Amino acid sequence: MSKKKGIISLVAVLAVTALVLYTAIFGIGEDGSGSMADINLGLDLRGGVSITYEAVEENPSEQSMEDTKEKLQDRVENYSTESQVYMEGSNRITIDIPGATDANEILKELGEPGTLIFCTDANDPEGTMVMDGNDIKNAQGYMNSQATDSRDRYIVQLTLTEDGRQKFAAATEELAETQGVLYIIYDGEVVSAPRCEQKIDSETCEINGMSSLDEANKLASTIRIGALPVELKELRSSVVGAKLGEEAVQTSLLAGVIGLAIIIVFMIAVYRMPGFAASIALILYTGMIIVLLSAFNQEITLTLPGIAGIILSIGMAVDANVIIFTRIREEIGMGKNVNTAIKAGFSKALSAIIDGNVTTLIAAAVLYIIGSGTVRGFAQTLALGIVLSMVTALFVTRTLIKALYAMGLQSEKLYGKVVHKKTWNFLGKKNLCFVLSGIVILVGIGTMVFYGVKGDALNYGLDFKGGTSTSVTFNENRTISQLNDEVKPVVAEVTKDNDIQLTPVQNSNEVSIKTRELTQEERETLYQKLTENFGVDESTITYENIGATVSGEMQKSAIQAVVIAAIFMLIYIWFRFKDIKFASSAVAALIHDVLVVVAFYAVLRWSVGNTFIACMLTIVGYSINATIVIFDRIRENLKEKKMELAELVNLSISQTLTRSINTSLTTVIMVIVLYILGVESIREFALPLIVGIVAGTYSSVCVTGALWYVMKVKFSGKKDKESFKKQTEKKAVKR
Repeated sequence: MSKKKGIISLVAVLAVTALVLYTAIFGIGEDGSGSMADINLGLDLRGGVSITYEAVEENPSEQSMEDTKEKLQDRVENYSTESQVYMEGSNRITIDIPGATDANEILKELGEPGTLIFCTDANDPEGTMVMDGNDIKNAQGYMNSQATDSRDRYIVQLTLTEDGRQKFAAATEELAETQGVLYIIYDGEVVSAPRCEQKIDSETCEINGMSSLDEANKLASTIRIGALPVELKELRSSVVGAKLGEEAVQTSLLAGVIGLAIIIVFMIAVYRMPGFAASIALILYTGMIIVLLSAFNQEITLTLPGIAGIILSIGMAVDANVIIFTRIREEIGMGKNVNTAIKAGFSKALSAIIDGNVTTLIAAAVLYIIGSGTVRGFAQTLALGIVLSMVTALFVTRTLIKALYAMGLQSEKLYGKVVHKKTWNFLGKKNLCFVLSGIVILVGIGTMVFYGVKGDALNYGLDFKGGTSTSVTFNENRTISQLNDEVKPVVAEVTKDNDIQLTPVQNSNEVSIKTRELTQEERETLYQKLTENFGVDESTITYENIGATVSGEMQKSAIQAVVIAAIFMLIYIWFRFKDIKFASSAVAALIHDVLVVVAFYAVLRWSVGNTFIACMLTIVGYSINATIVIFDRIRENLKEKKMELAELVNLSISQTLTRSINTSLTTVIMVIVLYILGVESIREFALPLIVGIVAGTYSSVCVTGALWYVMKVKFSGKKDKESFKKQTEKKAVKR
């Protein structure tokens, strides 16, 4: 690149960065609000609409209400993946939709039961309708253990009314002549299309061909809901304020700015000219994140777990640059000139960056497809951040460094030089590390068993267990900060628990106070204290027992998503590294990190709430990226260096140690600033995240490489073992 082209490239990147920042902060429209103001914030950060429905039927069955709740959860996720649906008592369902402002519009769409019909033409459902939901008594998913065809192993059994039996018999008799299809349509969408092979004249019939019991249960649930006579009516609706409040948003933004500034100073101080280039790329990355979150505000709702995804992606954006700069320094240390070192640095760092980011992107994709609620929100922001981090590191940073070099900034001192003279004996401490990790994990398991015998293994919060919602009307309007400072301590004095959610209702003095389930005596004490301390009218205080916002289905889908994501990551690493031992040791390290953090949750009795899932997912994504970098260096050294395997592993970990420390340091800086400046709810989230980052760094450096080495030596073929033996003998002779 010539000097002229270098100047043009630099000016172009700076101009684009300035434009993106201007758009993010001030916007390009007439209102001057900027993209930041258009980001769709969740209920915890901005508030939204809260609607409570009551069943018209006097005593609806538990199954009916549960089915209705699950279907409403599916519907409200069209508004936001962060929407929450939970039970109030035995016949009420409450829906919280973040960012929404028009309760009446939502009521029109959610208040009516779904319409279920069976027809012979999906394009003309009303004209070819065979029967509707009123003709179905029940539907249940089963596994047919007697089936000889594995495809028919999972079925849905329908129980029909007498009218339904007659309609179904007539329809299937006609369809059987041509092997026709009977379409099952719910709310205008085809949910199943079974082919009729014979006339069915029975009170019960089966739909087969499902691939899993979950699929069968889901179809059965949909049919049951469409068939239910349960009718919902609006009990109350309101626009509620943020659970965390404006203060949480402002402190999070301030923490982000301060954390980013510290990272920029660190990058320039440590990596000099490349650090300066990376800082500009990082600023551009941050601006692009804001602009894209605004552009996709209909699809992405930013909540606390979403912020976790952004924090992780910022760490990975820094990580990509650190990997590149470390390689450039090593190339200079081997005697290459700066220009050649820059080219080699980007080239040699490419595989580690791609593998690390693609592995995490696979996890994000699986989490989005299979997960629900906060899991999907986390996956969206994480995936967006990963793609942007790769673009800025591989293209923007590279363009800037080449431009600065072409402009004459070519001195070796501006780029640094590293000569690896010392190789740390990490494998020599592997047994100690294995024992230390085992002790921490066993202590965690033992603690969970101890508390599990008494009740709950972990300190499950409101999101997982449900509790009591107390509605209080104060004499004056109170901000969320005032509620946290003045009201929360009074409530905590009664509940002996800090897991308290305070949600103000906008345009009123009413506040919803959610706590663990209270006894009658505790409720009476709470009412008395609220009256004494704030002068509220006790006769206006009401309460309801509420269900968990993190449903059993959401927990199950989160676990399934993590397991499947781990399997896909294992397959990808196996494919890329051509060695199952790399893949299995990487996944083992992920399990290690999760168990270590869970141990801290158990021992310190940290509240396990909605952010617990996001915290675990962040740790998984962070840890795998660090492991990939070390494995990439081991793979490279296996091809290029002839030495004893243990020495090669120690060398590889030593060569990437600076990267491991610096990347973890920059990421943890962001989280520490968030912990220091954040409100209590954010600190409860940041603290486990810090533990997870430290655990992930520790496992990548001290555990993963050692695990791979042990498996390589113990489970390798005869040829490999003889090769290891010869390498060791040659080393002994040289000494």
